[in-house]
Amino acid sequence: MSLRIKGVLLASVVASSFAFAGAAHAQAFYLQEQSARAAGRAFSGEVADTGAASLWWNPAAIADIRSGEAAISASAILPKGDVVDTGSRIRRTVAGVPTAISGQSTSSDPIRKGVVPSGAVAYPLSDRIAVGVAVTSPYSFTTNYDADSWARYSADRTRLRTIDIQPSIAVSLLPWLRVGGAVNVEYSDATLSNALPNLSAALPDGLQRLSGDGWDLGWTAGVQLHNDWATVGISYKSAIQHKLKGSLEISGLLGPLAAQNRVVDGATASFYTPAQIIVGGRFRATDALTLNAQAIRYTWGQFDAIRLGPPLNTAIPENYRNSWSLAGGFDYALSPRVTLRAGVQHATTPTQDTQRDARVPDANRWNYGAGGTFQVTPGFAIDAGANYVDFEDTTIDRPGSFYPGTAAATTIQTNGELRNARAIVLTLGGRLSF
Repeated sequence: MSLRIKGVLLASVVASSFAFAGAAHAQAFYLQEQSARAAGRAFSGEVADTGAASLWWNPAAIADIRSGEAAISASAILPKGDVVDTGSRIRRTVAGVPTAISGQSTSSDPIRKGVVPSGAVAYPLSDRIAVGVAVTSPYSFTTNYDADSWARYSADRTRLRTIDIQPSIAVSLLPWLRVGGAVNVEYSDATLSNALPNLSAALPDGLQRLSGDGWDLGWTAGVQLHNDWATVGISYKSAIQHKLKGSLEISGLLGPLAAQNRVVDGATASFYTPAQIIVGGRFRATDALTLNAQAIRYTWGQFDAIRLGPPLNTAIPENYRNSWSLAGGFDYALSPRVTLRAGVQHATTPTQDTQRDARVPDANRWNYGAGGTFQVTPGFAIDAGANYVDFEDTTIDRPGSFYPGTAAATTIQTNGELRNARAIVLTLGGRLSF
């Protein structure tokens, strides 16, 4: 084959592999499980709450602490759902005739169960200044489709893990004003694969596998305005440009395509995860009851493409759109040692109709949360939260293309649906003063 054909083959490999997404608990591939206290009220007041447990959402949260604080939690995410073929077709070669995609027409529970840990610690340097650090995993998920799934050409196995380290400083500037800032140091590690169609349906599929990792930087800034009965918080978490370097492996191609089986070391790709503009408040209605509200705007529109470095030097369109979430909830002090919580959150998906594939089975969703805190001792509390996330049924309808611009060009017209998708999330954590 010509060098041009070799190049477009490699481009199509990365185009169909390098898409970091899945039906997660928050939006697309963002996970918001950074606090058990937050989970109990459906993440409705975090930007306006105080202490180490709210550090991820707003670094100003630690400005007025009077002693050292540590918070740790773990969330078990238990998703369910079906990715169903409703008439997808594949046309092999320019002269080929569209036919049905062989294999399983329903893939059940492709998004794997997992546990997401998080933690934070903060310490006052004076009565007005505090420092802290939060360690979280904000973009992580695993999907696994069977080798004979109808969706295998867009998604086979996907694993993404991130670790975000957020050193922070906060200052109480005025009796009613806290400010804070942070740097986000984020490590990403990804492994993605999907099947490659050979030129005949009688031949087994090939496979492409991409893996890479990298360290990247972002920042967070926030304020809190407060009085005796209300706190309003505003924060901004910057977008992060991720730059991954690793390897690309192509195997199992037969016949005229066999010359493309190879391992490419040093493959690079870059993409953005979104900024978040977070506004929320906590309002003391009575001595026992506090009401919470929070809105988040996600700039997912920055995830418009995955840009590939040499030797490909191209961009793969993703065309996400900006999205938002709204949440409301309450905390009720049942006794000096027991606090109950509940809340509800609605979030829109950044994925768009006609551009949603099986690796991105995301949809608008409602999140219902309940939980509480038990104050074991004056310095130690246990937090627990449970969430039920209900996803709308939606389409999976992004067309696929392999080997474009050559006689081997293969196209896939995807017609599928995400059905009966939901998730249960169980979170347990503790907070310690020292």
